[in-house]
Amino acid sequence: MNRNKQTEILGGVITAIILILLIFLSNVETNKLSYLESVASSIVNPIQRIAMDIKNKIQGNSAYFSNMDNIIAENEELREKNSQLETELRDLEMVRAENNTLKDYMNLFEKYSAYETIPAYVINRDVSNFSSTLVLNVGANDGITENMTVIADKGLVGHVISVADKTCKVQVIIDSASTVSCTISTTSESIICKGTLENDQILRASYVPTGAELIQGDNVYTSGIGGIYQKGIIIGTIKEIITTSNITDRYAIVEPAVDFSKIDTVLVIKE
Repeated sequence: MNRNKQTEILGGVITAIILILLIFLSNVETNKLSYLESVASSIVNPIQRIAMDIKNKIQGNSAYFSNMDNIIAENEELREKNSQLETELRDLEMVRAENNTLKDYMNLFEKYSAYETIPAYVINRDVSNFSSTLVLNVGANDGITENMTVIADKGLVGHVISVADKTCKVQVIIDSASTVSCTISTTSESIICKGTLENDQILRASYVPTGAELIQGDNVYTSGIGGIYQKGIIIGTIKEIITTSNITDRYAIVEPAVDFSKIDTVLVIKE
């Protein structure tokens, strides 16, 4: 039996009791009426209060459960809307990432418009003290060959050392086996920049001419000598000059222009 049915039965019982009392009171003498009314009131009033309390409680519980059903339905609806918003947000982030990639490519094309290039992005990286290589999403099918120069927005990345049909591997300039012939911006002196085993974030510039004046903050560019890298691509900046008792052994620490831990989009310069 549901709560509404129980309420109806209880109301009927109370009504019947009240009617019986009214009939009884109508048949008694007037002088006894006040006394009987008092007695009836003392009996009926508590019953009425109890009945009303029970009725209100039943109706209140019914309203409570009804509200709970509404709340559950609203929560489910909000959960579905939240899931939809999360999906839309992910789609928006993907679009934003693609737009940023396209923007990076456009900046690269404008900056290196003098070169004929192939756009690519990094799909794998191995940057450590012992080996520093990148894998790009372009290969022989895209016209990539070994020894092609790879550049990023900030400067020189490295060169292609192996090629597959759809991918290629690039040895970056901070690799300890990498050697780049360079020139200093203010003096045009020739030096050699190599990666180091001690630190995969710097280059060591050695073979500095004895008469060359090294200045902290000078930029270092590719010299075009060596048959791999085109001339004039920025490599980095001289951060520290290390002098020794023998001037022929002095060298400089060069900070690469490219942050190899964050590089994503590159251009491969066609030969």
